[in-house]
Amino acid sequence: MAKNKFPEGGGPSQRQLRVAELVRRTLSEVLARGDVHDVDLNRLSITVGEVRTSPDLKIATAYVLPLGGDGRDEVLKLLARNKGELRRLVSKKMALKHSPDLRFQLDETFDRMDETRRMLEQDDVRRDTEA
Repeated sequence: MAKNKFPEGGGPSQRQLRVAELVRRTLSEVLARGDVHDVDLNRLSITVGEVRTSPDLKIATAYVLPLGGDGRDEVLKLLARNKGELRRLVSKKMALKHSPDLRFQLDETFDRMDETRRMLEQDDVRRDTEA
């Protein structure tokens, strides 16, 4: 029998949410302080918008975006290149028995918000929402 992706409630558990937020804050702090021994990564300002963990807490996916949005592909490559050191630094600062494997994806939340805002400003849509 296949395991459900989420518990019966349909979303992540409270433990998943707590661990994800702890990883997000810790990773943000590590990146902001420049604790990684990579000059290319340390010269960038990276926002960690959200972290999602797998139900077993073995994988943490961090949604990141460089400040200003420039160099998105470069940021993903640099983070992937330093994944081991980032995991070690995050693990050292967190009080967890096991540190999750870190994965990185671009945070597209702001792009989606801009697109939604643009759609809502169209005359056809505005007419429909006011009616």
